[in-house]
Amino acid sequence: MNIQGIIADLASTDPELYDRLEHVSRRSMFSMIGRKAAQLAAPVVAMSAVSRAYGQALPQPIVDVLNFALTLEYLEAEYYNVGMDSAGLLTGTARTVYGQIQKHENAHVKLLKDALGSAAVAKPAFDFTAKGMFPSPFSNYGVYLTLSQAFEDTGVRAYKGQAPVLMPSDPILTTALRIHSVEAKHAARVRMLRGVKPWVTGNTSPGVPSAIYAGDESTVHLEISSIVPGVPLENSTQAWDEPLSKEDVLKIVAPFIVAT
Repeated sequence: MNIQGIIADLASTDPELYDRLEHVSRRSMFSMIGRKAAQLAAPVVAMSAVSRAYGQALPQPIVDVLNFALTLEYLEAEYYNVGMDSAGLLTGTARTVYGQIQKHENAHVKLLKDALGSAAVAKPAFDFTAKGMFPSPFSNYGVYLTLSQAFEDTGVRAYKGQAPVLMPSDPILTTALRIHSVEAKHAARVRMLRGVKPWVTGNTSPGVPSAIYAGDESTVHLEISSIVPGVPLENSTQAWDEPLSKEDVLKIVAPFIVAT
């Protein structure tokens, strides 16, 4: 990510940006990124700079999307934090994989909270049995993997669905897409642990609730059929992932959130 370019682009559309950033000089902001850490720190710096520049002036639709994303990241981070602390649940390769995913999800939570500042929603309480639908997720390895895939695939489709709302802010959109691609990697790796294909066929994946993949069987994109003559229909559906609306995502995760 070219941070200087991002700030310059923002300034070209907002002449007062540097005035709002006067407490952080351009030189000091960029010098705090070491050469070796620049690539890893770029999303944090970009989001932090925009957050400090605009504060509560961030457009409400963007604040709403970031809080929506934060709620999903809270859920995922808590799931992996509890899973890693559950004796005997994760061992060997699975423990290595989930240890890394845990770090990613906690980093996503911190980034979104920092970007939102005082506008960030509080972490809700979670019921990972979904009111009894998934008994013993932290003592049954198979259930744990299934829910993990469901959460990751939902996150991927959720970020994709909200990307158009973030388009007015290039740095936030760029960072959201970076999170989106990592969530997709998580989903593929979890499927490998489960022994299933790393992509979706039609609108199903073995053992995962059908609502997670509703609409994923679509074979029309940009009003053009994506069916290739001679290619089986299932392969045509595997080649595309569809977005999920905010409303559909909330329906999926609602059973896991304890009402306060």
